[in-house]
Amino acid sequence: MAAFPEISKISYEGPESKNPLAFRWYNEDEMVEGKTMKDHFRFSVVYWHTFRGTGADPFGMGTMVRPWDDGSDSVENAIGRVRAAFEFIEKLGAPYYAFHDRDVAPEGATLAETNRNLDAVAQVLKDEQERTGIQLLWGTANLFSNPRYVHGASTSCNADAFAFASAQVKKCLEITKELGGQNYVFWGGREGYQNLWNTDMRRELEHMARFMHLAVDYAKQIGFTGQFLIEPKPKEPTKHQYDSDAAACINYLRAYDLMDHFKLNLETNHATLAGHTMMHELEYAAMQGALGSIDANRGDLLLGWDTDQFPTNHYLTTECMLTILKYGGLAPGGVNFDAKVRRESFEPIDLFYAHIGGMDAFARGLKIAAAIRADGQLSEMLEQRYASWDTGIGAEIESGRADFKSLETYCLAKGEIMPNQSGRQELLEHIVNRFI
Repeated sequence: MAAFPEISKISYEGPESKNPLAFRWYNEDEMVEGKTMKDHFRFSVVYWHTFRGTGADPFGMGTMVRPWDDGSDSVENAIGRVRAAFEFIEKLGAPYYAFHDRDVAPEGATLAETNRNLDAVAQVLKDEQERTGIQLLWGTANLFSNPRYVHGASTSCNADAFAFASAQVKKCLEITKELGGQNYVFWGGREGYQNLWNTDMRRELEHMARFMHLAVDYAKQIGFTGQFLIEPKPKEPTKHQYDSDAAACINYLRAYDLMDHFKLNLETNHATLAGHTMMHELEYAAMQGALGSIDANRGDLLLGWDTDQFPTNHYLTTECMLTILKYGGLAPGGVNFDAKVRRESFEPIDLFYAHIGGMDAFARGLKIAAAIRADGQLSEMLEQRYASWDTGIGAEIESGRADFKSLETYCLAKGEIMPNQSGRQELLEHIVNRFI
């Protein structure tokens, strides 16, 4: 039985269309800078918000109307949910999906039963992938919901929790490999601390590194060649999470000899919670070769938590795509809609409106970014701003030929140093506005 019988395949109708069930900007076959839009974005639909979200919040129970879901934790209901999910993704036209292990299959009374449940549902996922051609962008294990992880998973003060998390990731890696997953994500939702008075930070960080190395070792044993990703987030639910932003993650990976095995999966709402823009996080990761994938969403800047709203701001998507284009793209990662419809948007059709809007926003951002790059004025102004480093004393410094003594001699002869040019921030903003 169809979950969305009234919805046909979403098609591209162009910027003049007023059809809310059509793309205005996302034309998957359109070429931009030598690649199709489909290949630029590698759009992925998340299983957790889209097919498991209920609309519940701390002040009220769920509101979502989901006729295909009977609300039970049975394997049969989980299998029915898979059919609905793939119908949605196929009609939307997204090429990928992503999941946590506990999203797709219920936890059993024992680890063995839990694994059997996951195996049963994974077979249906595999069948649906083969039927539709939709692929798995990445899998991950939920190491934060169950009370066993109250103190964290790999950073828990309880060694048994570490052991159970290891077994859980082992199984999830196997399933991700079986389903052809192209990446595997670690998100440390409870890998951090609430109070340093009862926290041995050095020990916890060393345990987390041990956990990551165990995952790398097991991936090699089973032949999983997908990209490992860490997803930064500074807080919520934990007061301070160890993977707080791109800089902290990259420093951690270098400190514990993991840089060769991991890249980052960056999210806009996590960036803003860390006090950064998404463009900052993208640039910081990409310039060090650590940009792997992105979660596409936005936060409400008037609220101090992770609202996971769908991206609709063309400035945001333009900034994202300027950086992604600059560094050559995301593959094997992609643009993953870690976003949820609002509690008030409870009808199934709202899932389509939300994803269509997000895909169009990124498509518009891609076209604007490509136009800015083709125009060249921004890049020319950037080059001019740093021109003093291309010749003379600047080139000597960058090449390593200068030292403090030679620089002192240079300054004694040159005299007073004056600002060499304006930053022209207002002009830069005006230029960008011309395209948006």
